[in-house]
Amino acid sequence: MTGHSPRLFASDTEIVRLGEGLLACDLAREDWTHEAHLGASLYLLAERPGVDVDAEIAGLISRFNESVGGVNDDRGGYHDTITRAYVAGIRLFLRAHPEGALAERVNALLISPIGRRDWPLGFYSRELLFSVPARRGFVPPDRAPLP
Repeated sequence: MTGHSPRLFASDTEIVRLGEGLLACDLAREDWTHEAHLGASLYLLAERPGVDVDAEIAGLISRFNESVGGVNDDRGGYHDTITRAYVAGIRLFLRAHPEGALAERVNALLISPIGRRDWPLGFYSRELLFSVPARRGFVPPDRAPLP
């Protein structure tokens, strides 16, 4: 993917709103962008130790999708493998950037290789990543191990 130019965030408040909005299912559907997914995930991992991201992320995103009229099925909605790959990447990013303001860290994540929309394709073939089994549950990568 070329021309990677993510929408960056102006304040920590925007990131908190995304993370808390995901938890409460009170974001507008159009707010749930790629950048919002990563921002909310970083927020949950870094600022909400009471949320077990590994155990809860599938339910959180699926519930949110349904709350805005979305469907989680074989063709759309929650994608487990992509989500879990990004959670692994965000954890890796946070180990290197443990301090700083939320917006600063989220923006740095978004402009890093991990923030790219095609980042999981470094580990997965397109065929496997976009398969129904990968959407429905985590499948191990077929190109390279996740970090």
